[in-house]
Amino acid sequence: MSRYLARINKIDEAELNTLKRRIDIATAVAIFFIAILIVRLWYLQIHRGDDYAQLSESNRIRAQALNAPRGNIIDRQGRIIVTNRPCFNIVWVREDAPNPDAVLKSLARILHEDISVLLERIRTYADHPRYMPFRLQEDIDWKTLVYIENHRLDLPGIHIEVLPSRDYLYGDMASHIIGYLGEINQDELDRLDEDDDSPYEPGDQLGKMGVEKLFEEYLRGEKGRKYLEVDVHGLEQKQLKIQKPLPGDDLQLTIDIDLQQAAEKAMEGKAGAVVAMEVNTGRLLALVSSPPLHLQEFIGGISAKDWQAMLDNPLHPLINKAVQGQYPPGSTYKIVTALAGLAEGVITPETVFYCTGSLSFGNRTYGCWRKTGHGAVDLHRALRESCDVYFYQVGQRLGVDTLARYARSLGLGSITGVELEHEKPGLIPTTTWKLRKYKEPWQEGETLSVAIGQGFDLTTPLQVCRMTAATVNGGVVYQPRLIESIKDPDGNLIKQFPPEEVGKVLGTKKELQLIRDGLVAVVNEPHGTASIARMKDVVVGGKTGTAQVVHLSQFKDAKGDDIPYKYRDHAWFTSFAPAEAPEIAVTVLVEHGGHGGSAAAPIAKDVLERYFALKKERAAGAAGATSATGATSAAASTTAAPVAAAPDAASDAGPDAAPDAGSDAAPDAAPTAAAASKPQP
Repeated sequence: MSRYLARINKIDEAELNTLKRRIDIATAVAIFFIAILIVRLWYLQIHRGDDYAQLSESNRIRAQALNAPRGNIIDRQGRIIVTNRPCFNIVWVREDAPNPDAVLKSLARILHEDISVLLERIRTYADHPRYMPFRLQEDIDWKTLVYIENHRLDLPGIHIEVLPSRDYLYGDMASHIIGYLGEINQDELDRLDEDDDSPYEPGDQLGKMGVEKLFEEYLRGEKGRKYLEVDVHGLEQKQLKIQKPLPGDDLQLTIDIDLQQAAEKAMEGKAGAVVAMEVNTGRLLALVSSPPLHLQEFIGGISAKDWQAMLDNPLHPLINKAVQGQYPPGSTYKIVTALAGLAEGVITPETVFYCTGSLSFGNRTYGCWRKTGHGAVDLHRALRESCDVYFYQVGQRLGVDTLARYARSLGLGSITGVELEHEKPGLIPTTTWKLRKYKEPWQEGETLSVAIGQGFDLTTPLQVCRMTAATVNGGVVYQPRLIESIKDPDGNLIKQFPPEEVGKVLGTKKELQLIRDGLVAVVNEPHGTASIARMKDVVVGGKTGTAQVVHLSQFKDAKGDDIPYKYRDHAWFTSFAPAEAPEIAVTVLVEHGGHGGSAAAPIAKDVLERYFALKKERAAGAAGATSATGATSAAASTTAAPVAAAPDAASDAGPDAAPDAGSDAAPDAAPTAAAASKPQP
């Protein structure tokens, strides 16, 4: 028995030791995990306490960006063209919507929108944080706004965002200059995010075209921020703090609203461009591309249907034809040929060529627009009546490379640098260019076509207007200016854009004067091709042009509506006034308009008449204001104490002017120019 008990005691002691070891291990493990827990609690409560307190606070406090009002766009007289108005958008915060499917179904019904459209918008923001608001609908109407505000509790996560939106006070006027805004896309965000200081966030608006895009940095302003306390449903309880946004800077254009409207009205129903420029500064008084863009369609995002309609429009409204349209200059190029001929000594003003209605050269016959011929023609008559045969022979004596030198000195063949995007350079051909482009030598017959503005020649309306200005201002080529200045919201000047000379025309002032005299004859002498542009009290000079689009033998003898629209010639007229001291140059291009004298010249006349009428009105207004000021000062001087006279209230007259012009139009002339020896590239 004792042996048995001893044995039990021995076994119990071994087991007890085993149990003791197990308890020690378990205690060590427990202490280890408790230590980890204590360390973790210290890390969360002490080391990261402030961070988590801030996160907790952010669940209660929501920061909301406040978009800045964009700067105004104003004309040369200080009149506002584009400003801002409140725009109400529907935004969604997914974090605040416990049942998003039900919310989206309700919202689709309210907006009369297919739910798939809303889901597609949501997918574009799938990678963004759930607390970040994004827009489901922009620029909603007042009825929809009131309904949503009255049913906020039924639409958790749906909020109304109030943003400044563009307000176009003159409708679509100057639409290709102004451009439009659009929501920033991912590619733009990625590119801008390379700059650590980028102010843009998903959903922001930025300029997509025109000066809205080119001067985005100045116009956009600086965002503010609003801090709101929200409840568990994301509904705003109270505003805690606000940092107000800073408005953008104002952009003053050189254009005159009244002149711009006159030019656009004259171009209604036509495709083409009008450019009006101060000849002695390069400032643009009007720049029209027709048809215009419908700017209102871009507010809130243009629909796919409207965008496709613009792309399919045969009149190409998305192209700014004043700087992006490239056209054969037609007979307006004869200014270049005449100047080169005089300066190089291949002709004098008295040099006479005989026009029989055509010129044989090599194995081809090059026709004049007047099939019966002009007879004996000197320089003055050649310009006045636009004789092709005369300029064929001048061009043949000069050669294409010499013509190119003078064309380039007049500003053709390269971009002007105007403050507009995607400007085209046009084309002034040379022997080297053709060899490089086509691997073919230049043919002398091609020079004849180039000499009358056909063949490979391509220009933009802005280039032709600048060429005209340089021809009549004594030979100075100016940088075209569309921006006058940039000012902050308080009116303080930030940046100014003064006139800038960028070149001198080859040739003497005497030679330029001879050409100017010929251009005056175009409008004012018998048989001039633009007599329809003649004005009563102002002497106008100019040059018509009819640019052949394609050379099709089946339409050789067809006229007007007998020719399909796309095959009709382009109509040019470039002009200046007053002839004795030119102030303004106006160039008109009517796509497929036919003859320059009948299609383009009347439009230029309308613009010039408006210019001089405005000048007269503003001069009278300034004189009246000055008289009123003087009378007030005189009356004040008879009372108790002398009072200093107020300064003159003369307005910035923009177009400086002369008396109003009437119309004394003779019948038009000038059928189309001769056929090109080479199809248009």
